[in-house]
Amino acid sequence: MLKKRGGSLATRFMTGLNFRTTLTGVAPEKSLLRILPKTTGRDSSGHISSRHQGGRNKRFYRLIDFKRDKLGVVGRVVSVEYDPNRTVNICLVHYTDGEKRYILHPEGLVVGDTVLAGQEAEVKTGNALPMGKIPVGTAVHNVELTAGRGGQIVRGAGTSATILAKEGDYVKISLPSGQFRLVNQTNFATVGVLDNIEWKNVHFGKAGRKRHMGIRPKVRGTAQNPRTHPHGGGEGRSGEGLKQAKTPWGKPARGKKTRKKVRYSNKFIVHG
Repeated sequence: MLKKRGGSLATRFMTGLNFRTTLTGVAPEKSLLRILPKTTGRDSSGHISSRHQGGRNKRFYRLIDFKRDKLGVVGRVVSVEYDPNRTVNICLVHYTDGEKRYILHPEGLVVGDTVLAGQEAEVKTGNALPMGKIPVGTAVHNVELTAGRGGQIVRGAGTSATILAKEGDYVKISLPSGQFRLVNQTNFATVGVLDNIEWKNVHFGKAGRKRHMGIRPKVRGTAQNPRTHPHGGGEGRSGEGLKQAKTPWGKPARGKKTRKKVRYSNKFIVHG
């Protein structure tokens, strides 16, 4: 649920998420925390490999159970918590064998509910099972591309994939991007739609809020000089001055497909 913040000129249009209606946890589980080092967009040689990064607040990484390999062991949701490393919230699950794990929080899963992963798991929100055993039309998330590797796609806030059909050893799913893809029936997926769907509507309001997240300012290409960017130069606001927009390295900036033409997974993409 979005809430508006008033005040100064910087925060007049700022909005934030009201977590009081969803979050229940106060402090994260210490045994599931790891130090998250700052790279500030640099590679191993110290050169910038990802621009516009740096200066974020210190934060810890939460170990998330993407594999859902606690097969046949019932777990109970004890809290719903904020994760600074992703857009979706997470929930802490206590299993009957004493182990604790974090999983992605789907809409409708509340404290006290039970979750289960395995071949015989019921098709209900929060349960993980092979895609071949999930009925057509069901919304799923945390989808595996390779059996046993753990969920790799559909992990962002408010996202879900829909099972469209079952064809032999494969299941046809519709991804949030609009792409139709074939996935092996033995691959696991978790039932439900991920929560925090309002995240995409947040208005940050001021630059400092982005700096705390580790996102540095970006300078328009037209505001730079021609030695730094192809769009630079000219008298006054002359625009790009090119038939096609380009990156700082002279490559097409819009419309060019970046996916490799020869790729092993091309045969699994039906459309998109």
